[in-house]
Amino acid sequence: MEPASSPTPPAPASSPRLAPKEGRRPRDMILSLAVLLVPIALIMVFYQVVLEGNRPVSVDTTSSVELASREFPVRMPAGLTEDDDWHVTSANFRREGTGATLRLGYIPPSDEAILMIQSTVDPSVLVPAEVGAEGQRSGTFRTTQRTWMQYAGRKGETALIATEQSHTIVLIGSSNDVANLEKLAAALP
Repeated sequence: MEPASSPTPPAPASSPRLAPKEGRRPRDMILSLAVLLVPIALIMVFYQVVLEGNRPVSVDTTSSVELASREFPVRMPAGLTEDDDWHVTSANFRREGTGATLRLGYIPPSDEAILMIQSTVDPSVLVPAEVGAEGQRSGTFRTTQRTWMQYAGRKGETALIATEQSHTIVLIGSSNDVANLEKLAAALP
């Protein structure tokens, strides 16, 4: 028998080096990024322009308003349409032990949200709960239908409040957008 020969270790392989002109250049990276970024940019433009991606999603208020109208006469704004860039973005009706409340969220052309609350809850409970305990009456606003009490509520918020025989209407919006708050109040019959 022949003695087993030990295998010879392989010679260390030298790593191939690329010549400076054979490697990746900045131009190659820019072209690779362009291949990715151009379709993304086209999709974003399509979303914004064709699909109106920034436009608020409007909801159907029919069921909430129908339920609330069984409890009190619901006041819905007249003349404010999506064509004028007014969108109803939320609608919620709730019955509680102390009363019934309808909440409608609006986005006016200024994109500052406005919340309209109509409720049979006693105003002495409803107003502090919605405007905040620190809310202070700051004036009045008159429309052809009613006189609204204006409140400076939570930080950065203004509220318009009108009490009717059957329920209370509260409009809460940004202190920076009182004009649209008043426009909504004037649109209520």
